[in-house]
Amino acid sequence: MSTPENNMPVSPVVPTMYDESKEIQFSCHKGIGCWNACCANIDISLTPYDIIRLKKRLGMTSTQFLRDYTVPYEMEKDGIAGVKFRPVDNGTACRFMQPEGCAVYEDRPTACRYYPVALLSMRKQDEYTDTQSYALVEEEHCKGHQVARRLTIADYRKEQGVIEYDDLARGWRQLVLKKKSSGPTIGSLSLKSRQLFFMACYDIDTFHNFVESEAFGKLFKLGADEKAMLMADDVELMQFSFRFLKQVLFGEQSIALDEQAAQERLTKWQARQAEIEKEAADKRAEYERKMLEEGIDEDASGLGFCDDEAGGCGGKG
Repeated sequence: MSTPENNMPVSPVVPTMYDESKEIQFSCHKGIGCWNACCANIDISLTPYDIIRLKKRLGMTSTQFLRDYTVPYEMEKDGIAGVKFRPVDNGTACRFMQPEGCAVYEDRPTACRYYPVALLSMRKQDEYTDTQSYALVEEEHCKGHQVARRLTIADYRKEQGVIEYDDLARGWRQLVLKKKSSGPTIGSLSLKSRQLFFMACYDIDTFHNFVESEAFGKLFKLGADEKAMLMADDVELMQFSFRFLKQVLFGEQSIALDEQAAQERLTKWQARQAEIEKEAADKRAEYERKMLEEGIDEDASGLGFCDDEAGGCGGKG
C-alpha cells in the first residue's frame, strides 16, 4: 500500500489535486474481493500522533514501539528522518493484519485511514502557512473503486476519523515543510539537531524525561501548572515538542528562557568556536611550516588546503 500522506512527492508524475468537495467512489469492507490486499504490501509512514496512539494501544513505551515496530528513513538526504511501519519478518505484510481485518483498527495510522485518498501538504518558500490538497490513489488490486458508493473527500475524512489526526499532526507537518522549503537559509542540520528532531517528534517518552530533567529546567522557564500538564498528557507534550523544535532549530521564540542560563550556554559555545578556530589556525601553520621545510611553493604547486575537521577549505578554484 502506498503511503497516502506525501509531504514532498518524489515521483516526477504530478498527481491531480482536489479540494474536499471532490466526490469519489469507494468502499472497503470485509467480503470485498481485495480484502487485506493493501495490508499485505505496506509502505506506511507514521506521524507523531500515530505513534502515541499505537504505543498506548500496545501498552509499551514509545522507545519500545520504535525499536520493535518501526524503521527510520531519510525524508531528504542527510536531513530529518521519518518513521515507517516495519513489516513482518522476511515479508511485506503489516504485522497487525489478521484474516478478519486490522488488529489495531481503532488506533490505525493516519495513512491507513486516508487510503485511497492522499493528503498533500505544501508550503511555498515565501509563505508562513501550509495548504492542504488531496489526490486519489488507484491501485490495480483495489476493487473498492468499483463499489457504487459515492461521497465527498470531506465526508470520507470525517467517516475515517482523520480530522483529529490531521489537526494533531499539523505542527509536525509544518516542521517538515519548513525544513524542506528553507533551503540554504537554514542549511544542513547537524547530527545532534537531527537526533533531537527524531527524539522530540517520535520518542515522546524519552522527550518526557528530557523536559523533566534538571538541565532543561535550568534553561527553559515553564510555569508549574504548564509543566504538570505536559508531564501528564502525551498529546499536550507532543504539541509542546513542535514548539520546542521550532525554537531550537528555526529560532521561533515561544518558550521563555532563563537569561543567565542562556548566556552561559552562549559563552560556552563561543569558547568552543574559538577553540575550533585556534585548532584550524594551528593546523594551517603546521602545514605551511612543512611546506617550507620541504621547499614547496604552495602557490606554484597548484595544490589547495582543506581540513574537514576544522571545517575550512582553502582549495584553489
